[in-house]
Order: sequence, then C-alpha cells, then structure tokens
Amino acid sequence: MDGAPVNTTRQMRGSFDCATHDEAVSHSAQDDGWNKVRVRRAYHLRVPKYSIVVPFHNEEENVTTLYDRVKLVMEHVGESFEMVFVDDGSNDRTYRLLEEIAAVDSRVLAIKLRRNFGQTPALAAGFDHAQGEMVISMDGDLQHAPEEIPNFLARLEEGYDVVSGWRTQREDNLLFRRIPSHCANWIMARISGVGIHDFGTTFKAYRREVIQNIPLYGEMHRFIPALASWYGASICEVPITNPRRQHGESHYGLSRTVGVFFDLLTIRFLMRYVTRPLHFFGSIGALAMIAGSGLAAWLLALKVLTGHSVMMAHGPIFVIAGVLILAGVQMLGIGLLGELQVLFFHSPAQHPPYVVDRIVRLSSREENQLR
Repeated sequence: MDGAPVNTTRQMRGSFDCATHDEAVSHSAQDDGWNKVRVRRAYHLRVPKYSIVVPFHNEEENVTTLYDRVKLVMEHVGESFEMVFVDDGSNDRTYRLLEEIAAVDSRVLAIKLRRNFGQTPALAAGFDHAQGEMVISMDGDLQHAPEEIPNFLARLEEGYDVVSGWRTQREDNLLFRRIPSHCANWIMARISGVGIHDFGTTFKAYRREVIQNIPLYGEMHRFIPALASWYGASICEVPITNPRRQHGESHYGLSRTVGVFFDLLTIRFLMRYVTRPLHFFGSIGALAMIAGSGLAAWLLALKVLTGHSVMMAHGPIFVIAGVLILAGVQMLGIGLLGELQVLFFHSPAQHPPYVVDRIVRLSSREENQLR
C-alpha cells in the first residue's frame, strides 16, 4: 500500500479538464469537428460509464463478498465501471479490507472518512468522488442484491433520471420497521407528489447531472427522489428483493424511523419555500402583526371614547396584542435571515458534510505490473 498513489478525484478531474480544453483550443482552427470527436473519445477512455457507490460501517464480514458480486455483475454488463467504497469511520477491519481490494483493482476507489459522519454524508463523499455518467448507490450489508443492478441500468437507458428500488416483500420486523416505514413512505408520497412506494432504500440509480445538483446533509439521502423531482427529474422505481442480513448487526432502529417524521417536515418546507423563506415566515409574521395591531387599535378606541383604564378592564387582551406584534416582528426577522441563508446556499463556497482521511486507488500501470 505504501507504493499506491493517493489522488483525489477532483484533482484528476481538474487536470483532465485542462488537458481536453487545451487540446480543443489548439486544433479548433484546423478541424473543429474532428477535434470534438477526439475529445469525446478521450473522455470515454478516461471516465467510466457507471459508478457504484457503497458506504460501509463495520461491515468487515460483507466487504469481500459484496466486491466479488458487484465485480462479476458489472463485468457481465460489459461497460466501463468503477466501484467507490466509502468507509464511514468503521472501528473494525472494514477499511483495511477495502484498502487491500483497492491495491489490486484499479477500478476500486477506497475512501476513508475521519469519523462516523452517518450514511448521508458517506454517500455524499462517494457521489463527489464518483466519475461515472450514471451512479448506482447501495448498502454494504448485502441486503441489496448486486445482481439486480442491470434492472436499474436498463431503466436509466430508457431515459429516466432517477430509478428507485422498491422493497415489495420485506423481511424486517413488522412492528418496528415495516409499519413505521409504510406510514413514512405514504406521507412522503403525499407531501412530495412523487408516486413511489419506497423512499427509504439506498438502492437507487441516478444520472450524474441530477445527483450532483442535490445537496446532501443530515439524513436526506432517503428523500433524494423528492428533491430530484423539485429539480424536474423523471423518476421511476423497480422491484427489488430484501434478504435478511447474514453477517453483522443492523444500524437501523426505531429511533431513526421516528426521526424520519421530523425530516418530512423539513422536506415539505424545502420543496415549497427553499428559495423564498420570507414568504413562509413573513406570512405568519404579517398575520400576527395585523391581529395584534387590530386589538391594540380597539383598546385605544375604548380608552379614547370611554376614558376607562384599559389595563384594569382588558389587561389580558392588552398583553396578547403586544405579544402578537412582537412575535410578528420576530417572524419577519427570521424570514429575512432565511433569505440570507438562501443567498449563502447559492454561493459557490460550500463545504461538504464530511472530512476525508485518505483516498486509495491503484493506477492502471501498477495493476498491469501486479499481473
């Protein structure tokens, strides 16, 4: 491993972009059409068509088996591919095994995060470093069958932007997994308007131009179809199996399912007010200020016309009016702060929700020497 080169995908991608740009400029005066063909060929020689992104956390018993099965399936597909394996702060031998695999197969990119950031940041790291035109994500616990990947690819080839897996027959616990998941999926479908049955599975396929425009943080990976629909993506789903975990322990529990309902509120807000938060908070603030001002005007009229003590006769109403006006001003302020956050979101300086410790990938030349 000491001799294996350590390069980030962004560095490699940047150097390639410069090379192709310089080549296109230097030959454009002679034969622009032929030059475009050369650049297109060079692009396909360097960039794989498919990227399989898999996050791992304490999955040492499943790593090698998953790699063998994914490799066999993708080699049978017959197109260029890469496997992006992300170790999300495992404390067992998971990363060591990934490192050993990357040392003998140049199609494997092993990424080690500095700590356990969670599934969504781990997927974000994989998506950021994937180079394929089409990206497939799946879990590393072997509860997603790699043999079903061609079904996803076929739907992408039909023109869909996002293909989501649908666990038609689940073998999870009925009370703590299946019923809460069914309720969350039903609510999510109604909120987002995306008519799919299973938002929670990681087994999905995306076109690169779609997934790179979706910000991932927290536990938002399960809501990618809803966010993608907001960007105008076409979405479909394919049935998948959901075999029981054979090795290791599940990282999912009822507590994560409960958290999904809070994420639903976030998604609802994002889909309607992500670019105009002042419309949401400002509407509430304006109603509160109007109501408070109306009560205050009524109390003032009573004071002027009757001369009675307002505080003695209508003290609670006076307090309510003051609170409504103050709350309305605060809601307007929150809306303006939200507008500033939107401005920051659209600024080019954004920080990823993860920190990479190291990246390992074997060069093609070194792979040939090993053989």
